[in-house]
Amino acid sequence: MVLHLTGPVVVGDDDVREQAWVVDGRITYAAPSEAPKRTLDGTVVPGLVDVHCHVGLDSGGAVDPELALKQALVDRDAGTLLIRDAGSPTDTRFIDALPTAPRLIRAGRFIARPMRYLRHYAREIEVADLPRVMAEEARAGDGWVKIIADWIDREVGDLTPLWPADVLAEGIAAAHEAGARVTAHAFATESIDALLDGGIDCIEHGTGMTAEHMAEAARRAVPVVPTLLQVANFEGYAAQGEARFPAYAARMRPMHERRFAHALALHEAGVPLLIGTDAGGTIGHGALPAEAAHLVAAGIPAADVVAMASWRAREFLRAPGLEEGAPADLVVYGEDPRADIGALATPRHIVLRGAVV
Repeated sequence: MVLHLTGPVVVGDDDVREQAWVVDGRITYAAPSEAPKRTLDGTVVPGLVDVHCHVGLDSGGAVDPELALKQALVDRDAGTLLIRDAGSPTDTRFIDALPTAPRLIRAGRFIARPMRYLRHYAREIEVADLPRVMAEEARAGDGWVKIIADWIDREVGDLTPLWPADVLAEGIAAAHEAGARVTAHAFATESIDALLDGGIDCIEHGTGMTAEHMAEAARRAVPVVPTLLQVANFEGYAAQGEARFPAYAARMRPMHERRFAHALALHEAGVPLLIGTDAGGTIGHGALPAEAAHLVAAGIPAADVVAMASWRAREFLRAPGLEEGAPADLVVYGEDPRADIGALATPRHIVLRGAVV
């Protein structure tokens, strides 16, 4: 089937076309000889990308295949057509065979230490095993490994790093040697130096990053995923832990209070920002438009946020966008989300693998 897309078709930051066609499931900017069966009118952008999402995970850990698929389809219906699954205990490979499901790039299982992360989420290992396990997860995933860099240490009563800096660097090197990049959950300031010095490829949350960390991440072009929907929960986490862990509560509250200013500071420092909802566990799926709206509320221009959520994320993940001949994974909006980020909440058409879904 041939589809006609009447633009603007936003291919990239400086590449906007007037129209495009979908022929045999792929994008073309040359009019085909065959008449289109359908015309889709509106602002066209590459399918949205959630770079921090957990398909196959809920608050209790792994879920059954039916629920994992439901989670993925809820994301799809919000315009998210590519997901970097940043850690899941469920085998979701079956989703790859389903033409109506979003595309997944998996990071294997979370890697953490025993009693230093949420129960039933992670592959829990001892410190000395980190390089070996990161290499194993690199081979099991789709080019990504996810580590937990810090979490509450109940003996200390505050966030502390899980891994010594030298072992962490060895683990990142082992993953790189196995052909994978590494992303890390990091709340605490104390975690960031070791991650940057060790060659980390992406930082999730990054709530403890200082101005110096931001400058270094910008210099190294290490993206940060602010996850503002998740950071909005920090006040609740502080309240829950305050009686037993007052130092932890005192750490979490300021990060909650400055969350918008922190995201804007990252952007203004030149750190590449990407959008992730942290869906799965405590955040519901289909939340990417809400996460994008939070970033705009922080003061980041809507046009930049749309870019972060689509073509820039695809470039970072080495996934095709809307270049000539690419698979037609795209979203059509009645209003231009680069002018009004609220438009992301109401997609007019979703096209996946060349078919309107």
